[in-house]
Amino acid sequence: MPRLPGLPQVEIQLRRSARARRLSLRVSRADGSVTLTLPQRMREAAAMAFLSQHEDWLRQTLAARPVGVAATIGTVLPVGGLPVTLATGAGRTPRIEGDCLILPGDPARAGVKAQAFLKALARDRLAASCDRYAGMLGRSYTALTLRDTRSRWGSCTANGRLMFNWRLVMAPPSVLDYVAAHEVAHLAQMNHGPEFWATVTHLFPGYEVQRRWLRTQGETLHRYRFEA
Repeated sequence: MPRLPGLPQVEIQLRRSARARRLSLRVSRADGSVTLTLPQRMREAAAMAFLSQHEDWLRQTLAARPVGVAATIGTVLPVGGLPVTLATGAGRTPRIEGDCLILPGDPARAGVKAQAFLKALARDRLAASCDRYAGMLGRSYTALTLRDTRSRWGSCTANGRLMFNWRLVMAPPSVLDYVAAHEVAHLAQMNHGPEFWATVTHLFPGYEVQRRWLRTQGETLHRYRFEA
């Protein structure tokens, strides 16, 4: 993998595309990875020269990305769109009390426990939303799974399996509901054509506000790291 020299060095993923007619440089909003796409027959030296010409833009874009936040005791993170502080406390199970998420036990495992709590909460809220919207359509789904995907907030397979990013539980509740409605709509329309969007509108009128929130604010939910 080529690197852009300097401090710090930047790893560059070169991607050749038969469809590409010109060079393009992209920084992932999710993880900051850099991809340089070039036409199939273009020489790599020409691509690296293009990269050098755009070095200032690339470094400025990388520097402007939000800094990751480790989930530890005292960290403030959103749950349902509202700020919640991770705190220690008595008891056996994590729970929300007021504006705190109480995490009993070893403080060093606060991130792991917070993630487990958020995943369980996400499953409950997404299942309730999906059940409601599936009932409105007279359809049913076959499974609901959670992942920490970087490229999408949800998906629906042809056999009715729904997948969601569990970080949706940190977004405002209406955003989570919109994504649930969007994926349930695929049970009826496995496309993004006019009939699909008409189905989304039937399930969730005025969805444009929540869709815009995901486009402008969604990446902030990926800031939080929950490893031990």
